[in-house]
Amino acid sequence: TLKGHEDSVISVVFSPDGQQLATASTDNTARVWDAATDKLLNTLKGHEDWVMSVVFSPDGKQLATASTDNTARVWDAATGNLSHTLKGHEDSVISVVFSPNGKQLATASIDKTARVWDAATGKLLHTLKGHEDSVISVVFSPDGKQLATASIDKTARVWDAATGKLLHTLKGH
Repeated sequence: TLKGHEDSVISVVFSPDGQQLATASTDNTARVWDAATDKLLNTLKGHEDWVMSVVFSPDGKQLATASTDNTARVWDAATGNLSHTLKGHEDSVISVVFSPNGKQLATASIDKTARVWDAATGKLLHTLKGHEDSVISVVFSPDGKQLATASIDKTARVWDAATGKLLHTLKGH
């Protein structure tokens, strides 16, 4: 049992090697734990509101968090130090994911957009616009060439990850 958060835990993920767990909480932090011993390794502080999602990079060297403070953040997984803050969303960021090669991040927001960022620099690469309501989930295809977004507008959309161009809208829900 991983104890230490001061409020609800709403996201959890294993590191790629299975040695660590990361948790995200409504106490405005994410935490990194040793999966074998339950020992707290790092507390990631800096968000000003709930941390909705946490994810490890494919190589396990970085963590990304998404928050209702309208930002996503990238952290050094070993030290817990903040690498950079991804700013630009106009409302809560609900989901964050690394591309399969770890070079990009994608975020999904209540502001009806998803965004693609350079994971090393935090530079905004693309803003994916077209949904008519909150975007609540985003995922890269296994080859990293496409992104899919899911929205409260009853659609999912597929985008070209390199250009940000809309490829398909999946309706029918």
